[in-house]
Amino acid sequence: MSNLLLPTTVVGSYPKPKWLNRMIREYREGKLSDDIMEEAYKDAIKLVVKEHEIAGVDIIWDGEMRREEMTSYFAEHIEGFTIYGEVRVWGNNYYKKPAIVDELRYKDELAVGDFKYLKSITNKRIKVPITGPYTIVDWSFNEYYKNKEEAVYALAEVMNIELKNLVKAGADYIQLDEPAIPTHDDELEIAKNATEIVTKGVNAYIGMHMCYGDYRKIYPEILEFKVDQLDFELANKKFVDLKIFKEYDFTKDLGFGCIDVHTRRIETKEEVKESIRKAFEIVEPKRVYVDPDCGLKLLPKRIAFEKLKVMVEATKELREEL
Repeated sequence: MSNLLLPTTVVGSYPKPKWLNRMIREYREGKLSDDIMEEAYKDAIKLVVKEHEIAGVDIIWDGEMRREEMTSYFAEHIEGFTIYGEVRVWGNNYYKKPAIVDELRYKDELAVGDFKYLKSITNKRIKVPITGPYTIVDWSFNEYYKNKEEAVYALAEVMNIELKNLVKAGADYIQLDEPAIPTHDDELEIAKNATEIVTKGVNAYIGMHMCYGDYRKIYPEILEFKVDQLDFELANKKFVDLKIFKEYDFTKDLGFGCIDVHTRRIETKEEVKESIRKAFEIVEPKRVYVDPDCGLKLLPKRIAFEKLKVMVEATKELREEL
């Protein structure tokens, strides 16, 4: 899909500026108007774009400045969901857990407007990350459909409309975020069918990002999923999972997580180059996309920027060597 060797990209999220977090709080307290908040979001997105451009990232996104969380954000924009109170995920991290309480229907756009705005302010290639139907249902309560499978398929139909609308708007690279898939190997068939539904008739390059879980439980079955690229968290696990992918021919493009987003330590160029070279043991270089393990939003902004910068510099040097 990419003409550039080893294109660099992001998984999705980026740290929000402190001033934006403050404005979001004030907006929720009713102290700011919709217009002012909209301007703030657009200013924050311009800042993210500039940082990604300065770092030299080839394929960018808007840092998910409008998204507080990867499940509830989408649930809030889909008819049939309601949002309950916060539940604890890990440590002191909480998220607003959605519940399906009625038939799921397409209500309004999920990422089309974000894509159009980003397209208007950058000439960079754009990737649109969107949480996949399996993960959204898995991380929600189901109080309407008779079982999880029915709920996942219903949501996949809704999200298929969004993907088609993204393509109409000009999107040519869409990433389905499905971190829940590797945690439920007994439901791979459901996730596979949902992926087929959500991508049906969508004329774009489709990636699928996965993290957490045990990849051994989903490989090689995951190769049957109707996507062009599989993107994995690898650096945080010290690349031990690569041996799993050597057991069968890796028939997709490989999104190669080579930057650990769970540590504030900034990798060296040599470390990153050595890491990326490991990808060539799985697929040839022209099928490798270089990115961090996951979204960068939990890191301090300065560190997130430096990590992206070293990832890009290492990749450029590696291109020269190939």
